[in-house]
Amino acid sequence: MGDCKKLVVKVIPSRIANPFVRRVHYSGRVATTSQVHFGVFYNGGLHGVLSFGPSLDKSKTIGLVEGTAWNGFLELNRLAFDDVLPRNSESRAISVCMKLLKRNAPHVEWIISFADGCQCGDGTIYRASGFVLTGIRENKSIVLMPNGEIVHKFQLRSTANSAIYRKYGGRGECEGAMIKRIGAKFLEGFQLRYIYFINKSKRADLTVPEIPFSEIAARGAKMYLGKPSAGSVDGDTSAIPAGKGGSIPTPALKLKRLPNGEAQTSKG
Repeated sequence: MGDCKKLVVKVIPSRIANPFVRRVHYSGRVATTSQVHFGVFYNGGLHGVLSFGPSLDKSKTIGLVEGTAWNGFLELNRLAFDDVLPRNSESRAISVCMKLLKRNAPHVEWIISFADGCQCGDGTIYRASGFVLTGIRENKSIVLMPNGEIVHKFQLRSTANSAIYRKYGGRGECEGAMIKRIGAKFLEGFQLRYIYFINKSKRADLTVPEIPFSEIAARGAKMYLGKPSAGSVDGDTSAIPAGKGGSIPTPALKLKRLPNGEAQTSKG
């Protein structure tokens, strides 16, 4: 049994973060929108990565909290931990990341993330880390391609001009028509949307209802590894695979001060 208070969390470059994410995250992909990565170190080794960046469809997400500036929120779009870390490491690391963001990027007031019940779980780690549940819906985003590849539907839009779109012979049709034409289908399961308020006062500006955690079971959305679950066991992932940014250009994340971002978690 290890001690999660001995974790060290610090900012790391993408050249270190991305290979770890590709190796450990269930999707095997990085989120190309990520702009800042936190590494989680234990006994001198890297055993976790949390990647933050703008949402894939930012223009639709920003309205979840009234009065949010364009650079006022981020998405936790990759959360990857190996099995070396001790119990409670995920929630401990998230707590430290939020404190570092509050200190060094005070314009960022809230964080959004998604639990992907289609492939992982229903968000146990988010609930343990102080996130608010704001959405439960059947999956209409994650697509299983005929060859077994899993992609986000945004990658099938003609406007995206993505490698996936070109690979499957995009003809200028909408993603729905393309999915039907090539015989793809949406994965079965649920996606759950969570929000963490770094600025606690912004919780009053939430424009959608907060959903009690009990509703997860009530709606049949308890999931683990894409299967219905009697109890929430996992869920510390993002629902969005690698993809391109939204239609509006996204400015780079500007941190006020992050010399190396290091924080020894036992110091709070």
